[in-house]
Amino acid sequence: MKRRAGRIALVVLDGVGIGAAPDQAAYGDAGSDTLGNVARAVGGLRLPNLEALGLGCCRSLTGMRCERPAAAHGVALPRARGKDSTTGHWELCGLPLDEPFPTYPRGFPHSVIAAFVQATGRDVLGNRPASGTAIIDEFGPEQLARGDWIVYTSADSVFQIAAHEEAIPLEELYAACRTARDEILVGEHAVSRVIARPFVGEPGSFRRTANRRDFSLAPPGETLLDRLARAGVPRVGVGKVDDLFAARGIESTHTPTNAEAYALIADALQSLDRGLVFANVIEFDQSWGHRNDPEGFYRGLEELDRSLPELLAPLREDDVMIFTADHGNDPTTPSTDHSREAVPVLVAGPRVEPVALGERETFADLGATVAEYFSVEVDAGSSFLGQVAPWATG
Repeated sequence: MKRRAGRIALVVLDGVGIGAAPDQAAYGDAGSDTLGNVARAVGGLRLPNLEALGLGCCRSLTGMRCERPAAAHGVALPRARGKDSTTGHWELCGLPLDEPFPTYPRGFPHSVIAAFVQATGRDVLGNRPASGTAIIDEFGPEQLARGDWIVYTSADSVFQIAAHEEAIPLEELYAACRTARDEILVGEHAVSRVIARPFVGEPGSFRRTANRRDFSLAPPGETLLDRLARAGVPRVGVGKVDDLFAARGIESTHTPTNAEAYALIADALQSLDRGLVFANVIEFDQSWGHRNDPEGFYRGLEELDRSLPELLAPLREDDVMIFTADHGNDPTTPSTDHSREAVPVLVAGPRVEPVALGERETFADLGATVAEYFSVEVDAGSSFLGQVAPWATG
């Protein structure tokens, strides 16, 4: 295949699911439909730019029409076992997991906590599934008084360590995370991510800071990013994508807000001559999904809609921009955790054919499409490049 000189932007809207997947009930998520339920909760979506692309053609959404979409459109189903960001991003990049990461609905076993206490020299508070903001409100005063770690988890495979920045220095928190990642959370307890969750403030008004850091497992096989790196295709990361791949194959600029992510995507497309821009847009998941805030989620969608012209403006003739997600996070359900859902697929660009892509069997189809565009191969997924950009094949 020929060496392509264009760019692809793969934009992952973290947590923006679009309804039922075939095995949804097995994950305890029957009825979860992030975009559909948000649309119903707010009385219908009014998102003219996303509607023009074809979001309402991916699946039926209250308030969204499907008329002459400008982008290729469809949905992708999760094939990998799990519903967390690491699992979703790895599958997108051609590495679907056959076995899920371990989770701890009753907290971590004594052996794990004892090893962590011994290695770090500080005791542990919490050790249970919890909302991050709720658990620092509960244990933050005690941490300030005693200097213990606050350890918690969720329905996802995460070992989260919260520490007040005035009680425990950031570098000590990061060192503790590295110790947990490299020495303790291995083998049967190899969670997908160890997450540093620093916070500041006084009792009753604690707030998390932008100094979060994720310490992820390295992918157990080669991903799209590894193949692109070996082929010499440039890769620019926006958001936490480097954390999700243990910094293998990509460097990334982290952003605490969606607005900053959109600005960095546009900047990358202004400066990058050839290659992949790979972005994780975090607030749909972090700020609104996990906090059961459908109104905030909708405001985030409106912000994305307003940002679309700026995102699409730098695209050149042979460029492609793909919008998708890694899992759901329905803010209208009692759960505050991720949900097993299909994800939207919108493929835009000056020469992209606005075809219906239907229901793709795996997220990996997106990675296979990117791989074919750059003349590399991945081990999973079926490319739809010939449908959306026949001029880019061969």
